[in-house]
Order: sequence, then C-alpha cells, then structure tokens
Amino acid sequence: MLYDFHTHTFLSDGVLSPLELSYRCYRHGYDVLAITDHAGIAELEWLLDSLVESCRTASDNWDIRVLPGVELTYVPPSEIDLAALRAKELGAELVVVHGETVSEDVPPGTNRAAAASHAVDVIAHPGLLDYETAETARDSGKFIELSGRSGHSLANGFVASVCRKTGAPMIVNSDAHGPGDILTADRARTIAHGAGLSEAEAAIVLEENPRALLRRLGIDQKTIPIVR
Repeated sequence: MLYDFHTHTFLSDGVLSPLELSYRCYRHGYDVLAITDHAGIAELEWLLDSLVESCRTASDNWDIRVLPGVELTYVPPSEIDLAALRAKELGAELVVVHGETVSEDVPPGTNRAAAASHAVDVIAHPGLLDYETAETARDSGKFIELSGRSGHSLANGFVASVCRKTGAPMIVNSDAHGPGDILTADRARTIAHGAGLSEAEAAIVLEENPRALLRRLGIDQKTIPIVR
C-alpha cells in the first residue's frame, strides 16, 4: 500500500486543487492521502471548510481514502497545542506541525511543543531533532517525518539516527507541492534508504508505521480501498 500524510494544494502554497491532487494520487496508486495545507490559527476555519468537503468528494468517487488535515506553520510554540485542538474540532483528521527544518528559520521550541501536544500527529522535517523531544514523541505515539522535499530532506539521516536510538516512530512523506512531487513506492523506499535505513527498517517505516498512524487517527483500515 502507498501512503502519504503530508501534501499541499493551491489552498496554501501548492499548485493543484484538492480534487486534482487527489485524482493524480489515485492514478499513481495511492491508497491513503492526507492533504495538509499550511495554516496558522486564523486560517483554520476557512481552510478546513474547503478541505473537508473536497476530501469527502474525492473519497466517495475514487478508490482512495483522502484525509483533510493541516500543517501548522510558524505557529508560536505556546499556541501549538491550542491550534492543534482547534483544527481537530473543525474537522482535521490529521495535524502535522512544520518542524524546525534546517532549511528555514522556524521558531525555536516548535519541535518540543509539537511533541508535547496530544492533538499533533506528525512532526514534519524536524531538522536537528534532540533526543528528549524524540523520546516525548515516542511516548505520545507521534510520528517523525523523513521528508521527500528538497532542503527539508537534508537532515533525514540525522533524524533517522535519533529516532533509531530513541525508538521514535518514523514515517516517509512527500511534502508534495506539485505533480512532480507525488510519491511512487520506489521513490518512498529511496527516501527511506537515503536516510540510512536498512531494508528491514524501511519496511517498518513504509508499511507498519502508516498503519499504526491510521490506528492513532481512529481510521478503520477495512474501509480503505486497495488500489491496484
């Protein structure tokens, strides 16, 4: 099965509509797609109003489960938990936090605040992740992203090393912004191997961990169409 829990549309800084992204991912063989456009606190309501409807339409018409979500981006660390809870109230099935990537100047403390919030599901491209934050993420059942996006992916090897030592679960996401970013199974595996994962570790990250994330989200995997 092919999963991706971090993508963007033209509702933030992507280039495709939610329905076009969903259809293209369906045609690429995706089984589960999460659309997680960037937002702060003020944008959550209008963004999720649009995404919830579009994701429902895509899921009802094509053999792909599309989840409405959000990537909380440059939210002050003290506000991350509140914003994540609000997003879930507004219909987000998945909350991603834009982590402290090495390629951008993100507010310090973002990773730690995301790891501590029970409403956050994924910490995206966390950069120079520290051990304490990784342990907090592990203990709260969060997933740490290995990113397929240029720039953000520079720290994938470091992130994988920290997660391996702490037992924090990893997941591969595309952080897609356009058609050329859409994952294939081979590309997802290359990202995992490029981070230094063995074949056995890659199998866990690409196959077991996405299913564990779906369980965290309360999604019955029997309802997910198998794309062939």
